[in-house]
Amino acid sequence: MNKQFTEDVHNGLSNTPKRLLSKYFYDEIGDELFVEIMNMPEYYLTNSELEIFQQQAADIIKAFEVSGKPFELIELGAGDGTKTIELLKELKSKKDFTYIPIDISQHALDGLEKRLAKELPEIDVKPLQGDYFSVLDDIKATDTVKVILFLGSNLGNMLDVNANRFIKQLSERLSSKDKILLGVDLKKSADIILPAYNDAQGITSRFNLNLLTRINKELGGNFDIDQFEHAPLYNVEEGQAESYIRSKTDQDVYIKASDTTYHFKEGERIHMEISRKYDSDTVNKVIADTRLYIKKIFTDSRNYYSDFLLEME
Repeated sequence: MNKQFTEDVHNGLSNTPKRLLSKYFYDEIGDELFVEIMNMPEYYLTNSELEIFQQQAADIIKAFEVSGKPFELIELGAGDGTKTIELLKELKSKKDFTYIPIDISQHALDGLEKRLAKELPEIDVKPLQGDYFSVLDDIKATDTVKVILFLGSNLGNMLDVNANRFIKQLSERLSSKDKILLGVDLKKSADIILPAYNDAQGITSRFNLNLLTRINKELGGNFDIDQFEHAPLYNVEEGQAESYIRSKTDQDVYIKASDTTYHFKEGERIHMEISRKYDSDTVNKVIADTRLYIKKIFTDSRNYYSDFLLEME
């Protein structure tokens, strides 16, 4: 059994309020459900960022300022690579770069590698499996120019203090003129944001509840999935969507791996994930205490989403 998974689940369910780490969403079923989420009509984030890449890829690459230089294109949380492929299409004639997709899911990396071998076989691809923090040490300060892609509003899944720490750790491994392309969801009204996390088809609900199924399967839990429900909200004051699983009744859940029984009150929630929304001021706060600055901003036609190009001084 996965010792770290067991420890994280035990610590999270022993806390008040209870919480589970969103990185454990992504088993094989979770990967597939998240692809479905990205294709939902309500989930504007994917299409908004994809529009930026489809319509502004040449401008983005020009802003990278890598013409005539060898460089590494390093993507954190690569997923299925749908958006990045739009950049790679523009770059495919450039022979002196390496694409390094990084993801916690080996399943996702295998799928991406197969897709690129079929669609863009000329691209030099070197996948790396791991979570963001553990693989940062593999990104060493070298003479090779680095462009880091951190797309899909993945930064928004971190609390501000953790986002600032993460960006600071990342920047410490970069050199002058290295860049980060940071995709973030922009602040807007709840009637646009909340349906993206509470779709009519119930895909997001299945995605969140799948983590309980994974605990049952991998850690010997006895969660009765039907006695829990997906319960998202949008915190306007904090500017973030928040995902919860709520217990429908008073109940006890036993997990064999931790040999512990966890009690849930009726209506008690498990905090699963946040999705922070940004503007330029918020991004500047996140990159405070680093040598990064905002070089350029690429925004979709509806002003729903932006990719901020950050550069090291």
